[in-house]
Amino acid sequence: MSSISRDTRRCALQALYQFDAVGDADPQQILETLEGSQASKPAQAAGFELARGAWEHREESDGLVRPFSPEWPTHRQPMIDRNILRLALYEIRHAGTAGKVAINGAVELAKEFGGEKSFGFVNAILDRIWKDGVTEDSVNSEGS
Repeated sequence: MSSISRDTRRCALQALYQFDAVGDADPQQILETLEGSQASKPAQAAGFELARGAWEHREESDGLVRPFSPEWPTHRQPMIDRNILRLALYEIRHAGTAGKVAINGAVELAKEFGGEKSFGFVNAILDRIWKDGVTEDSVNSEGS
């Protein structure tokens, strides 16, 4: 299991938000924007790599969310919320973070950076996906 710090998650969300907002942004420019954060250089670098992985796997994550949020398709979700979901699902499926830990981290990010209802939305979606069987064990047994 990996251990991802709060600062690393914050940096990851900041970078992921920029990837989403700009689309074909220069990764080096995004990495440089993290220098303005309060996080350490290692947390900035780890957060950036986490964001790159989550961005590369965004279609997979969006596909996992879709059946649990038909009334709020990805393009209608607030950018912060959809990127928190992408980050948490990437952590669970590819970064070795325990599901409960990733969900808790996502809820904390949503409370800090999202809207008034973000943490409830993020928690509900991730909980439903989790209960539907998107666990580390099921992912590892699928060969991911």
